[in-house]
Amino acid sequence: PLPISHQSTTVDGSMTMATLALLFTLVASASTFTPSPAFRVARFAGDFMLGADMINIAEGVEYDTVSREWRCKWSNDDDMTSLVAAQEALNAVVDTVKAVDGVKSVERIVCGDCNDFKVVTTLPADKFGAWVDNDFFPEGEFLDMLGVIDGISTVETQTYTKMTC
Repeated sequence: PLPISHQSTTVDGSMTMATLALLFTLVASASTFTPSPAFRVARFAGDFMLGADMINIAEGVEYDTVSREWRCKWSNDDDMTSLVAAQEALNAVVDTVKAVDGVKSVERIVCGDCNDFKVVTTLPADKFGAWVDNDFFPEGEFLDMLGVIDGISTVETQTYTKMTC
């Protein structure tokens, strides 16, 4: 299987939010450490609530929606069988993803120029923390499926905020 990059959890669940909180505490004591916005999204602790729905990351930078992206690269080899297999893996978990409390959307993105396959799941910010606590289930299962497909590489995840302008 391919190594999988996570910003807040591992596929086998070995890094929990409690572990991350301890790591953050240890690292935050260094004077040069500034947590990245993606890390701040995952932990929510430093964000300032504006009204009932808005969270402020920095002056004038608010959000009310958070997305989790699962992505990989696929190969053109063998009539794009890796792309077909990635779609089949998504089909196997998409109903479970859609059933996560608060899910606004699950989008699949394919770029034929750079061979990206992405799944973006979007939730309201106030519902996202519960999904974090549940290790983004079924993320681990899906990433494991991608990791064993011939022609799939660079399996990664990313969390980010979204705001309609």
